Formats: sequence, structure tokens, C-alpha cells
Amino acid sequence: MGMFDTFDVSASGLTAQRYRMDVIAQNVANANTTRTEDGTPYVRKVVTFSEKTQDNADFSTIFGRTSNRFRANGVKVSGTYDDTTTEGNKVYDPSHPDADEDGYVTYPNVNIITEMTNLIDASRSYEANATAFDASKSMALKGLEMGK
Repeated sequence: MGMFDTFDVSASGLTAQRYRMDVIAQNVANANTTRTEDGTPYVRKVVTFSEKTQDNADFSTIFGRTSNRFRANGVKVSGTYDDTTTEGNKVYDPSHPDADEDGYVTYPNVNIITEMTNLIDASRSYEANATAFDASKSMALKGLEMGK
């Protein structure tokens, strides 16, 4: 692992967690959106991560991965998906314009407590990556000072 690989790993973690926080903020902002462009309630979004690897698969890349299995490449956002497993909340409000024939309004499947917990988790992960980046930067600077 080269000296700057650590910076790349930390930067990928910072970017991924920042994107996750953006999606969580979108979920919170739409927690009461009962009608989207297609006429349905907002559906909660979920971010998934995967290990960041090199995409080209020539012989030298495959050989490099095999000979150096512990080389860190970081993390990437593998996708943003709709949470279709969690049901929306039905609330009785016959005066609401989006109420069905029985008077129930279907609200998004966004649970504010879950979103805030996920936001705290993403924030702590972001802070941990920032701390790792700072520690790597400090070590690199100390190494440069030794060469004076």
C-alpha cells in the first residue's frame, strides 16, 4: 500500500457517508409527502455500499489483487434503492385531499426515529474517516520533516 492510498480510502469513505447523509435528509424532508409526480406517496430511499475495486480485469490487475489481497481500495456507493418492504403509514383523515374512499391517507414509509439513528451513524462514520485522513496526513508530514 502506497503512502497516498490511505488518503484515497479515507476520501472514498467521506464521499460515501456524505451521500448517505444526503439521502437520509431527503427521506426526512419527504416524511409527510403523500403525493409525488406519479400520484403515490414518497418511498423511503436506502443507500448500499460495496468494496471499491478496480474495474479493468487484465492479467496484471488480477495478479496484483491475488498477490496483494490486503490492499485497501476503499468503499463506493453501489446503489440507491426504494424501500419497498416497509409499509406506509395509514392515518384516518377523511378531510385530506389524498384520502381513499374509507378516509385513510397513506403516508410515506419514513420513520423519523430510524432516519435520525441512521443519520447519527453516518455522521460518526464520516467523523471517523475524517480522523483517519488527518492521522494519515500527520504521519506523512512527520515523514517529510524527517527528510530535512
